[in-house]
Amino acid sequence: MPMIDVYAAAGTFGDAKKLAQTLAATLMEIERVPDIPMFRKNTAAFVHELAADHLTNVDGDSSYIRVQVLTNAHALDREKQLAVVSRFTELVADASGDPTATERTWVLLTEAPDGGWGLAGHANTNADLVAAARSEIGAIVAAKQAKP
Repeated sequence: MPMIDVYAAAGTFGDAKKLAQTLAATLMEIERVPDIPMFRKNTAAFVHELAADHLTNVDGDSSYIRVQVLTNAHALDREKQLAVVSRFTELVADASGDPTATERTWVLLTEAPDGGWGLAGHANTNADLVAAARSEIGAIVAAKQAKP
């Protein structure tokens, strides 16, 4: 259940909520997790708008975009890492309306250690998350089978 943080100067994105929702849905797609409430409700993106004078490179340019993706340990193999960086770079550039933003977009992939992923007040291991997903899928299948 990843968390995505996007940092950019205020006004960079016309529709920050749409960008956040698109990034979250795209990450679920790349991770290939089941489309169940557990993942839909806990894959989220946050767009942080910074005052232009709170962001700069050495030359004073404030047009950079930073995207940090936090996942549980080993959620992204190399193919998925490449896909996240490529697609997220394209998505934020599109949302900014500036195709050259790809040149100034950083995407950082970060993993929480096993047991370092808190949800509902519990520090979950990867095994805990897999068991919870299987349990939810089982309940969904059982409910569908119970319907006449």
